[in-house]
Amino acid sequence: MFDIIIIGSGPAGMTAAIYARRASLDALVLEKDAMGSGQIAVTEQVDNYPGLPRIGGYELGEKFREHAEELGASFSENEVAALTKTDGIFTVFMKDGTSVTGKSVIYAAGTSYRRLEIPGSQLLGVSYCATCDGAFYQNKTVAVVGGGDTALEDALYLSRMAKQVYLVHRRDAFRANASLQKQVAQTGNIVPVLCAVPTEIVGEKHVEALKLLHNDKPEDLQLDGVFVAIGSVPNTELLRGIAALDASGYVVAGEDGVTSVSGLFAAGDVRTKLLRQVVTAVADGANCVASAEKYLLH
Repeated sequence: MFDIIIIGSGPAGMTAAIYARRASLDALVLEKDAMGSGQIAVTEQVDNYPGLPRIGGYELGEKFREHAEELGASFSENEVAALTKTDGIFTVFMKDGTSVTGKSVIYAAGTSYRRLEIPGSQLLGVSYCATCDGAFYQNKTVAVVGGGDTALEDALYLSRMAKQVYLVHRRDAFRANASLQKQVAQTGNIVPVLCAVPTEIVGEKHVEALKLLHNDKPEDLQLDGVFVAIGSVPNTELLRGIAALDASGYVVAGEDGVTSVSGLFAAGDVRTKLLRQVVTAVADGANCVASAEKYLLH
């Protein structure tokens, strides 16, 4: 039996593993993907993590993992199917039929990309990861759908290889930070398309065009690929009916990570909070271990 079972191996989960081992607690990290480090692994560059400016997302994730491994954290590649608590003990059931038990659980399963639910969204050429698929669009025309930090970061990344990048946003102004907006404005092959709502992706097998309602008028953009960056949804279905979730599905928990279930803590992007960044995820991981230590002493 483990002192702490950590579900998720992104920045929050890795930090929890580091702090757990420093507290001499027996911790197991359950990760869905082998050697995974969460969505940070597909982030081209992280500019706002203190002390490590302009570090690659994959590199930063690897540093987190190496630190946890050096301290002796245990890892298991397995997708979690269910979680129960009986007589004060948590049992985590895996999809391969195995299970593990623990005295406490830190849930740090992160979020998934929000899907663009319009006709044609399943065509080849629709992507949710610019750094994964951008190289296929050298000297081609693409669109990025979204108006937040991720969307503008994706547009800037794609502008270095694509011939033209349409940046499609439903509102009349982007929501991204001022620095990103300035960079986009200074990039000649990024074309903002504001007050535009995608209605259909057109193509026989591969993307050929994106249909929009632009200022309430129909418009077609002829292009080769569509990159979607319209936000995320929390990976909390596992906790539905177990722990309190808010209207958007995030785990109700404060900075201490304490949830409605004693011994269950939430860290990272899955919990209710104003800012979802790497720096707040690692803070959550540390705070959850501090809360778990207090719980385990009772």
